[in-house]
Amino acid sequence: MVRPASRILISALLLAPSGSYRSAGIHTYIQHSLQHLPEAASALRLTLLTAHPPAELPAAIEVQRPRWNTDRPALRILWEQLALPLAVQRAQAAVLHATAFVAPIVRACPTVITIYDVSFALFPQFFRGFNQTYLRVGTRWSARHAQRIVTISDCTRRDVHRLYGVPPERIDVAYPGVDETLRRAAPEQVQEFRRLKNLPDKFLLYLGTLEPRKNLTMLVQAFAQLKREYPEAVLVLAGGVGWLAAEIFAAIESEGVKDSVVLPGYIATEEKALWYAAATAFVFPSFYEGFGLPPLEAMACGTPVITANTASLPEVVGAAGLMVAPGDLRGWTAALKRVWTDAPYRAELANRGVRQARQFTWQATSRQIVQAYHQLIKDHS
Repeated sequence: MVRPASRILISALLLAPSGSYRSAGIHTYIQHSLQHLPEAASALRLTLLTAHPPAELPAAIEVQRPRWNTDRPALRILWEQLALPLAVQRAQAAVLHATAFVAPIVRACPTVITIYDVSFALFPQFFRGFNQTYLRVGTRWSARHAQRIVTISDCTRRDVHRLYGVPPERIDVAYPGVDETLRRAAPEQVQEFRRLKNLPDKFLLYLGTLEPRKNLTMLVQAFAQLKREYPEAVLVLAGGVGWLAAEIFAAIESEGVKDSVVLPGYIATEEKALWYAAATAFVFPSFYEGFGLPPLEAMACGTPVITANTASLPEVVGAAGLMVAPGDLRGWTAALKRVWTDAPYRAELANRGVRQARQFTWQATSRQIVQAYHQLIKDHS
């Protein structure tokens, strides 16, 4: 039985300032799972280590801030390896939860790590610099030495087992959920949003970081082929600009679609639902995803979804979306044409998507994470 005094120290240095482009996938997962941890962990004491605690953090979670700036990657790595072990000792923690791939080499208590994906190992060409090396080496070491691992999909669980030799029984899957604010919007709200943003009645939407791993160059090529047949077509590529994004912008120029591709930049959380709802379809051709939260969010908003058929995306979309191989340019062009022209099919996908999205809740995410804590405490009591 877990003792009430058991303290969980949660290191969440990748929580980002509000409105930052970094407040994307990992930030979203950490933030929303924290919201429901106290109700799932009534017998545990929770302490969060972060420079940017969420505004609506439950009062039951104590906050500690790092003593130096951890927004810069080099300083974050130093703090993670040098200062975090001391914080664990001071807190007399029963469990350390490192929420972003890597745990400190020196540890004073059993450790849980969260691994969101292993794209840096499978697709090294999409990453660069010391940060990639630290992720690759640090994740491999941490996975092999952590007492438990949380992944966000069964695909990532299998990848961690295959790449790092971690026994499956040490890996827990905690699927992400859907923010309750993401739901179908009223038609008049959507129309007003389109007017305010100067958007056409029909457009295709991608929302996520603009980086090569997302396969956006191929998407631009498929869109260019669609546009030759349907000149009114518009593609919105929404999200912060990641590394190595120059090739995406070069493709927009070379394909001659610059006037039909909208680049609104980072999308604030409070606007997401209306962006999804206003779109004719959501497109997500990524080569690899540990989970793929944007397609799930789009489905929750009643937007038809086209995704790649690789990695975790079939787990997310199920039979509710149209799936195409990420390298199949002809297949993507045909898929874009179908959702652009076939209104009954769009309605069918929209209804399927709403039902599929209901299966994923942040409450369930938190319960699964807490189950990992309890199992670790039990194993080391």
